[in-house]
Amino acid sequence: MDTGPVAKEGAIGPVAVQADRGKADPGRILLDGLRGADPGLVLVFGADGAELAGLDAVLRAGLPDGCLIAGCSSAGEIGPSGYASGSIVAIGFPAAHFRASALILPNLDALPVSDWMAALRRLQAGFGPDPQRSLFGLLLVDGLAGQEDVLVATIDAALPSVPTLGGSAGDGLSFKQTWLLAQGQVITNAAVFLLVETDLAVSEVTFAHFSPTATRVVVTAAIPEKRRILELNAEPAAEEYARLTGISPDALTPSEFARHPLLLRMGRHHHVRAISAQTADGGLSLMSAIDTGTVLTLGRAEDMTQGFAEALASLPRPPLMVLGFDCILRRLALEREGLHDQMSELLARYRVAGFNTYGEQHSGMHVNQTFVGLAFMPNTDAPAHAS
Repeated sequence: MDTGPVAKEGAIGPVAVQADRGKADPGRILLDGLRGADPGLVLVFGADGAELAGLDAVLRAGLPDGCLIAGCSSAGEIGPSGYASGSIVAIGFPAAHFRASALILPNLDALPVSDWMAALRRLQAGFGPDPQRSLFGLLLVDGLAGQEDVLVATIDAALPSVPTLGGSAGDGLSFKQTWLLAQGQVITNAAVFLLVETDLAVSEVTFAHFSPTATRVVVTAAIPEKRRILELNAEPAAEEYARLTGISPDALTPSEFARHPLLLRMGRHHHVRAISAQTADGGLSLMSAIDTGTVLTLGRAEDMTQGFAEALASLPRPPLMVLGFDCILRRLALEREGLHDQMSELLARYRVAGFNTYGEQHSGMHVNQTFVGLAFMPNTDAPAHAS
């Protein structure tokens, strides 16, 4: 597997390297690629459980003292050559241009919102205002805890001036267990929030390849705490969804759900409320919050590569790298349409690195089937802040 570029001394932008999980010592491969960047922050995507602990130990021993290491398991990786599976991607952020602090937000099931807000404000207090530098937040969260909506709203309320993006950790397509790494700990039922400051220009990139159709449905019965729809239009949810999409109930698979998402309108925008599975009782499990009485719209897929290429081409300057959080359901839809290689070429051309998620966070919202990223570019006279 191509490990990507080895960081040269004096690197300005982040550098992404990659190793096969089947290799005897993937940590050593990643370390060799990262050393030259002299990183102050390293993000690791693709490993889980004991693998994360082992990688943390290897990287911590071989990188400069004070280098912050964080990461999570994934549903797929984005490396130097585009989409990948069964690999580990590490991204090094040079200490000369990035400063970061990490905060573990524990006990997602208990929702200790007041404690989280106090800790977030204390973290921000350590970063004084600097007109020459951009400040942004990165969020990695247990993708199976089902608490992203509250968590993102909490962060937005505690740090309203800090643009925050992120992704929900994955577990391939198993949906059984996700893992996070921060401060030397491998954890679940938690989130990791990173506050990052840089003297590079930063620009947000978001893209969803759906538009609303004229077909609308009402959630007439739901279990909100389980993100489960029991009824649509007073009919069993999976049966009604199958009727509206023209798909046989027996053929409702993740790739079909990815092609025909449900959209929630908020203001002038529609956001995907992605379906992860059909339940045994004929309901639908979602990857975002849902409640009885919600009006949803059936989505229509648009061109997945052209629109994405246009979003990247519209950046103010060619990026040094784009840190990307890309929903696994988007990737499944691309693969079904035979566009995997075309998208990988596009990701590689714009130096996108990151992972495939169980959900994405941006602008104070948890969404699905969306690409969310931060492009890092050489600075000019003044920093371009994330928006």
